[in-house]
Amino acid sequence: MKPTRSWPLLATSAAIAILSGVALRAWSAQGHELPALPWTAPGVMALMTVAVLVAGIPVRRWTRGTRTTPLDPLVAARTVVLAKAAQYAGSLLSGWYAGQAIALVSTMDVQSRRSMLLRAVVSTLTALAVWSAGWLVERFCRVDRREPPDPTR
Repeated sequence: MKPTRSWPLLATSAAIAILSGVALRAWSAQGHELPALPWTAPGVMALMTVAVLVAGIPVRRWTRGTRTTPLDPLVAARTVVLAKAAQYAGSLLSGWYAGQAIALVSTMDVQSRRSMLLRAVVSTLTALAVWSAGWLVERFCRVDRREPPDPTR
C-alpha cells in the first residue's frame, strides 16, 4: 500500500477553504445566519486525534523492534485504514472550518462574530491535528525492508 500523498489533500483543503469562505460570505451578505460552531466539534476532533495515536502505538512498537507478541495483520491493516481516514477527514474538516474563519474575519468587530471566529480557528487547528495524527500513524505502519531478500527462498 502506498502512503497517502499530502499535496492533493492540501490542495483540496485549500480549495474547500476558499470556496466555503466565499459561499458563506455571500450567504451572510443575503441576511442569513452562518452555521453554528459548537465547542463540541474541536473536542470531538481532539478525541479523534488521541484515538488515532493510541491505535498506532502498538504498531509502532512492533515495527521498531519491540516484538514480545505477534502483531495481528488485521489490526495493522485496520490501523492503516484509520490513519488514512483521519488524513482525509482532517483535510476536509480543516478546509471547512478555515472557510468559516475566512467568512467571519470581516465581521470580527462584533462580539458574537469574534466568538464564532475563535471557535472556527480552534476547530481548524484540531482538524489539522487529526490530519497530522493520521499522517504520523500511517508512517508508524511502514515496515522498512533493510535486510536483503534471501535468494534461496
